[in-house]
Amino acid sequence: MNYFKKSKIRWLPCCLIFFIHSCTQNTPYKELRMTSQDSLDKKAFIRRAFDSIYLMRQLIRNGDIITRTGNDFTSQSLRSLNQRNQQYSHCGIASIENDTVFVYHALGGEFNPDQKIKRERFVDFSQPYENNGIGIFRFSPTEFPAKNAVAVAKELYFRGIQFDMDFDLKTNDKMYCAEFVYKTFLLAYPGRIKFSTSHINKFEFIGVDDLFLHPLCHSMKEIVYK
Repeated sequence: MNYFKKSKIRWLPCCLIFFIHSCTQNTPYKELRMTSQDSLDKKAFIRRAFDSIYLMRQLIRNGDIITRTGNDFTSQSLRSLNQRNQQYSHCGIASIENDTVFVYHALGGEFNPDQKIKRERFVDFSQPYENNGIGIFRFSPTEFPAKNAVAVAKELYFRGIQFDMDFDLKTNDKMYCAEFVYKTFLLAYPGRIKFSTSHINKFEFIGVDDLFLHPLCHSMKEIVYK
């Protein structure tokens, strides 16, 4: 932790700052908000995106990793931190509750004022106003029962784990987005699963791509809004 505090001064302005800002972007919106000033093309784009989201929702199973691609500048910068695949900027864990698909994810920023792990409808998590696309990834349910991951995600949510603005992988009382998913799986399947981690100089972190590129994790569906 001491090393991190010293070293982040050197590289945070050009790199980690984007990580922090991207995971704290969450602008409020209203579904299919349309005004007289909106172009027909924009309206059609939003409708097509929501149609895709609703179709994707039907494919989701408990314990799936849900990824999204933010369309703001800081999300694009965050994607560049991924060492192997730069498609996604944020992630969470799916849970189906009373026929509604929710995503548990670690989010900071002014629109999550208590800074705690957030429980959000999949449709809201994936909305096209601030996102360019989404993905669904799944570990084998026979090897890794989904109920384990969901139970741990909910436990961390109810414990009120807060967002980790230091992005310190070694601490467990606060977590950033990919760290939350990473540690959920480690706790759900102790000794049975390992992930590769990424490094910038001597700073170690878990990237979104370190999760969905795991050899036992499979892409179920990925879309880019068009």
